[in-house]
Amino acid sequence: MPRSLPIPLAFIAICLCLAPIAQARIKLITLPPRERVEIQLDNPGATLVEEERIVPLIKGENQVDFSWANTQINPETILFRVIAPAAEQKLDVKVLSVSYPPNEAALVWSVGASDSGSARVRISYILGNLSKNFAYRAVATRDESKLVLAQYMRLQNLANEEYGKTEMWAGFGKEFLKPIGLNETKEMLMAKFANVPIRKTYTASLSEFGYLDQPQQKLRIPMHYVVKNDKASALGTAPLPEGKVRIFIEGTEKEKATTFLGEDWGRFTPIDDEMRLYLGVAQDIVVKRTIDRNDKIRIAGNLFDHAVTIKYEIENFKDSPVTLDIVENLRQIRTEVRGSDNGRDVQWELGKDTTFEGGPDKEKSTFEKQVFHVKLPARGADGKAEKFLHKLQITLKNEW
Repeated sequence: MPRSLPIPLAFIAICLCLAPIAQARIKLITLPPRERVEIQLDNPGATLVEEERIVPLIKGENQVDFSWANTQINPETILFRVIAPAAEQKLDVKVLSVSYPPNEAALVWSVGASDSGSARVRISYILGNLSKNFAYRAVATRDESKLVLAQYMRLQNLANEEYGKTEMWAGFGKEFLKPIGLNETKEMLMAKFANVPIRKTYTASLSEFGYLDQPQQKLRIPMHYVVKNDKASALGTAPLPEGKVRIFIEGTEKEKATTFLGEDWGRFTPIDDEMRLYLGVAQDIVVKRTIDRNDKIRIAGNLFDHAVTIKYEIENFKDSPVTLDIVENLRQIRTEVRGSDNGRDVQWELGKDTTFEGGPDKEKSTFEKQVFHVKLPARGADGKAEKFLHKLQITLKNEW
């Protein structure tokens, strides 16, 4: 008669061997390759990825596995949706539940199918370390009346995932189809705008740009190209994102090559707003600004008015006429004449002795900032510049 002891021992040994297999996660369906990918780059803090795949299913309950080891996917944002049967078939598909296998970067969806077939599913999630920034190349015509503006998007993929043909949307304009390689950085031309009108400006603003020579009270006069983001300027289809702008000017017919003027950070520019590109400081326009009068007039108690007159001595040594913008910040004037700013809104009146022709620019001026324009002729044939005198009279009301 055979001994009975080895039989249960063998059985126990077999059970012990099978236990790990029984406890392991069974991957009935591993997701097939992507049929379609769309990446939305419109949010500066989050990149949304949507994938579509065709998944084979059997009748009854299926387990669909999705894993992302070492990929910068935010697991809390993963969403699984059944779009439709993959072909013309009567197939009812429902997501029954979702589970998180322990100690794995993975999800398992239980999917019920009324019959065997295939279904198109969409998986969306937020992906980290896939970033973008924008850059521009601006080439001005020789007469500085227009420019060609090229807009680029630089995409950097450090998400440890690659995508084949991918539909990308930057938050404006048209979608474009590009592959995204693993750990790849690529620059893509988004748009090119020709014949964009520009305005070259010269601005005297103590509050914004300060002095070029403070002991002599000479102001710094920066130069800018100003581009308006509207349809009249061949733009205006979408806001212009912030980005570095490299600025060039066309050469002569003999030179042909462009000349580099400098670079600036173009700020975010909504439709119908202006982008201002810095070109440097004008050395041939001189503006000397002095406080010509500062009278303190008692109203009642500790309330006073301050009658302030600012004098400008202006010379243009350029061989062409220009328009100079004079900008004054009323809060800065109060600090200048009183030595401090009490934080209150400025109450003020423009005096009749102000000499700027046409008065303040109504479109660009605000309750705290006044903008005036001065037309300056070119220097004389002898190289000398005529000196122009202008005054701004302001009364600061109800100060203490």
